[in-house]
Amino acid sequence: MPDLLWDDVKALFDPEVNGVLPDVVVEGTTVEDWQVLLDLVRAQGWQYAYSVDSEPMELTSAADMAAVADAGGMPELRGTPVLRVWPIPDVLMIFRMYQTESIDFDVDLRELQGQERLDVLVDFFCVIGRRLRKSVLMTAEGSPGPPNLEFDIEADRVVLMVDPVDPSV
Repeated sequence: MPDLLWDDVKALFDPEVNGVLPDVVVEGTTVEDWQVLLDLVRAQGWQYAYSVDSEPMELTSAADMAAVADAGGMPELRGTPVLRVWPIPDVLMIFRMYQTESIDFDVDLRELQGQERLDVLVDFFCVIGRRLRKSVLMTAEGSPGPPNLEFDIEADRVVLMVDPVDPSV
């Protein structure tokens, strides 16, 4: 049985209500955690593309990504490393290295409609959370509020963190 049922969470996946790109974060990370993520992407055989400021590049290491993001205090050399990952062909996760202290990524709610796609997202969160041994939190786009979903490391599954509101009411 799935961790989450579509009928229980579909209100959270309405792009008209919650924005198109909810924010997903793994907090309390290091360069080493970013490297674990890169190794995981490769080991899973997920399709990926890496770029810095929209310039396609070869994906090397998390340390190299961090060097670009930080640029040693030289703003003219600073860029935003972006890793696009497709766990399945029609579902894209976009990781942006703004800092090494968190792994931030977006998902597109328009790609995550129905139980099958929800299961892809849940599986993705579980794989990342288990490998990093950290929680994976998803909030509505730009929301400072509490997370909607969380891969709970203690429960070893994705849990619903809010009471979804039925938009038809």
